[in-house]
Amino acid sequence: MTRWVALLRAVNVGGTGKIAMAPLRAAVAAAGFADVQSYIASGNLVFTGPDGSEAVRATLTGAIEAEFGASPAILLRTGAGMAAVVARNPFPDAVGSQLLVIFTDGAPSLDGVRHQADEELALGEREIFINHPSGMGRSKLVVPGAKLCTGRNMNTVRKLAAMAAATP
Repeated sequence: MTRWVALLRAVNVGGTGKIAMAPLRAAVAAAGFADVQSYIASGNLVFTGPDGSEAVRATLTGAIEAEFGASPAILLRTGAGMAAVVARNPFPDAVGSQLLVIFTDGAPSLDGVRHQADEELALGEREIFINHPSGMGRSKLVVPGAKLCTGRNMNTVRKLAAMAAATP
């Protein structure tokens, strides 16, 4: 069994993708996952499940569609994988709330990415790190293919890694 972190894309953001966390946790538990936790109301789940990511994704997708009639993109990381994202942060001195981690399912690319001059970007293994020293609210960031990605600030990434590492 593996500790998983599921990042649901576009859940409870800007009034769209409304999914309440308590029913989401219940649906995920009913689908056979254990130790299900959520963090804040933006589609962050930590749970224990089987080892194969595609089987986990398929089961989660089916449970969410059945319960909510929605099918948000789901990006998965193991607990160890999320801890590795924290460890390879190329901007360790950045303010956690101003450091965005964009998670992808494949190799990330900066092709076509547009950003402001003071923003720093770096590629990870399956993520893009973007330091927004002037704040994310003022950013003009454009990431082609963003519908296939989801972002979390580094504070959230650290919290999810810690939740996944804790003994359930």
